Amino acid sequence: MESNPLGARPKPGWFNPIADFLGSAYWAPNTSRVQAFTTGTAQEVAFLVEALGLHPGNRVLDLGCGPGRHSLALAQAGFECVGIDLSQTFVELAEASALTLGVANRTTFWVGDVSNIEFDAEFDAVICLCQGGFGLLAGGEDAALIKRFAQALKPGAAMAMSAFHAYFAVRYAESGDSFDPRSGVNHEIATLRNAGGEAQHDLWTTCFTAKELEYLAAAAGIAVEGIHGVTPGDYGVYPVSVDRPELLLIARRLP
Repeated sequence: MESNPLGARPKPGWFNPIADFLGSAYWAPNTSRVQAFTTGTAQEVAFLVEALGLHPGNRVLDLGCGPGRHSLALAQAGFECVGIDLSQTFVELAEASALTLGVANRTTFWVGDVSNIEFDAEFDAVICLCQGGFGLLAGGEDAALIKRFAQALKPGAAMAMSAFHAYFAVRYAESGDSFDPRSGVNHEIATLRNAGGEAQHDLWTTCFTAKELEYLAAAAGIAVEGIHGVTPGDYGVYPVSVDRPELLLIARRLP
């Protein structure tokens, strides 16, 4: 494993060209050519509904929503969803899928930067999953950002946020990966495939420890209910483990 040179960072919006390249090959309903980690949407949503104490008709904010897979599944279960993503391509795919699935009346998708949201006590839950609205900001993640997420919650409502696990990243580093132990940013060059072929892209993911997430949540003024070690498609109340790639923070805005 190489050391990521200090100060090496991607430009803002670095993931958008990847979204443009992948398009519906990232995830689309009723298709088989998708990224493997997106196939467990139904299980993830079922766990989140229970963990966050949601009921049909509740309003959910999906930050870094990508092509909308969680929002769309929630909408099919009777929830009202607002999804925000920086990628125009992903938002257009989400809107098209909402029409296909017949849930356009329960979903709204916006192109936007999650670090600029200004909601105030408007949602029954906030979700930020698959690193899109948090861990892909390449070192710019902090308590101020989580505070904006929490501010969108109604008093007493809960949020779920996933983050890549730093200890897993170090233990299972692949050849060519570079990890900056100061910022927690892991850089890799990945071969991605779409319907037309494949290409190499730089991927930058900020990794965290459970203790860091606890500190960030405390600084943002929200109460941590649990930090679980999870795998995409296998969310649950599992202990934090170096063998599970993600941490799932469940926290609640105080009444």
